[in-house]
Amino acid sequence: MSLGFSVDALLPKARMGGKLKMGLVRIDDEQWLQPAPDLTARRRAFAEWPEAIQLANDAAAGAAGMELAKLLGVEGALAEAAQTAHEDMCLLTRADGEDVYRLIGAAVAWPTDWQPKEKIGLPLRALHAPIAGYEAQLATGVDRFMDTLKPGPIYGRCNWFIAPTGERRWLTAGKPGEQFAHVTRQNAGETLFVRSERQTLRRLPETSAILFTIGIYVEPLGALRPHNIASLAQAARTLLAGEGDRRGAPAYADSLIAFAKDSLG
Repeated sequence: MSLGFSVDALLPKARMGGKLKMGLVRIDDEQWLQPAPDLTARRRAFAEWPEAIQLANDAAAGAAGMELAKLLGVEGALAEAAQTAHEDMCLLTRADGEDVYRLIGAAVAWPTDWQPKEKIGLPLRALHAPIAGYEAQLATGVDRFMDTLKPGPIYGRCNWFIAPTGERRWLTAGKPGEQFAHVTRQNAGETLFVRSERQTLRRLPETSAILFTIGIYVEPLGALRPHNIASLAQAARTLLAGEGDRRGAPAYADSLIAFAKDSLG
């Protein structure tokens, strides 16, 4: 199964409000990574932002990175592997004597409002702590999935965010009310950007590290298919308590909903 490689293709398969869920689907190996990455953009992104590459100070990070590079047919380790694909790449392992998976390597040129240097070494639950409802609704299921994932199968999922910029690297600055202050119902189609992460998970067979990839796709709201605009407007009304605040929804929801009403009739 393929999740697609665009915002329009991903949104129908993303969660649109309601209870949190992993929403994983198994995908074929040939659909794992984007088939035609812009490698010039990838190299430029890493060169412009050196803090994109973060490694834990242990041998596991180096070994898993080298296994990943070998899998992708390149020389080097995590940093080199992530420059040969559209997707950002993270490595997680469970150390001897621990029952949690920790982030040991991150090559994230295009983050969605997080800093790799602040996350390296953290266990899964701490990594997801900012997500409203994660601990109560999703943490146990994620832990179980990580424990039982075998080498070979690849699983994917997708999500969405509304951003005030079309840049692939989105590091917010200021409060949502300031970031979205320029947005109105009349201009929302051009000033609100829909950002979708195409995420995949697979276990590397030699080191048993779990590879988490994040493919970033961004489009102006007004460029999307009508049914996706309508779905986003509905989702803006039904986000979980606390989730909308984390996403900055109070600052843009009214404009998004009004734009959808005006443009869709």
